[in-house]
Amino acid sequence: MIVLCGLLVNPRSTVAAMGVLIQTTSFLYVFPSSLSFAVSTRVGNELGANRPKTAKLSATVSVVFAAVTGITAAAFAYSVRNVWGMVFTEDEEILRLTAAALPILGLCEIGNCPQTVGCGVVRGTARPSTAANVNLGAFYLVGMPVAVGLGFWAGIGFNGLWLGLLAAQISCAGLMMYVVGTTDWDAEAKKAQSLTCADSAGSYLIKTVSDTLDDDGESDERQPLIRITVLH
Repeated sequence: MIVLCGLLVNPRSTVAAMGVLIQTTSFLYVFPSSLSFAVSTRVGNELGANRPKTAKLSATVSVVFAAVTGITAAAFAYSVRNVWGMVFTEDEEILRLTAAALPILGLCEIGNCPQTVGCGVVRGTARPSTAANVNLGAFYLVGMPVAVGLGFWAGIGFNGLWLGLLAAQISCAGLMMYVVGTTDWDAEAKKAQSLTCADSAGSYLIKTVSDTLDDDGESDERQPLIRITVLH
């Protein structure tokens, strides 16, 4: 985005305004990012404990909360559009560009928050490549062409770049919600058991304990007190 801004008319102001807006998105991104890390851990723990229903509930609650966060961020961006830029500069042109793009930035957050949390859910199910592919496809196959087309060919300029980002966020959020919504949680729980070797570890532990007992159920003192086993 910064590089493309440098190719627009009056690149000094557009690059500066983009810097202000990127700082704003970084500030707003803290909230869905934190929720994403939390739900990734929670979903992974629940699947590892073979509780697919609880994992699904955690994912659903987090996505709903992310949607509320996105709407709140959009309302914030729209409400401060005329004054937010003054925190960074007094340049009139930069303030004008910032005020014009902030509502679009707010709309981006409505998609960004759910898709960020959705990525966390997908990571928790041990499918990071799926989340990466969705993001790459949405931002580089959808967002980038739309941004270039609107920003340069359609002559919209600075706001055209942000409309391209909005298109990327919408497509990314839609794809991510589809991935989360079609997840087979029972199958993911079974996969988690396989990945953590939970079944084999449990059966091996029972076998190890039984091997330390003699025929009368008494402990065999010839067995070592501590045994360390490496599972492959």
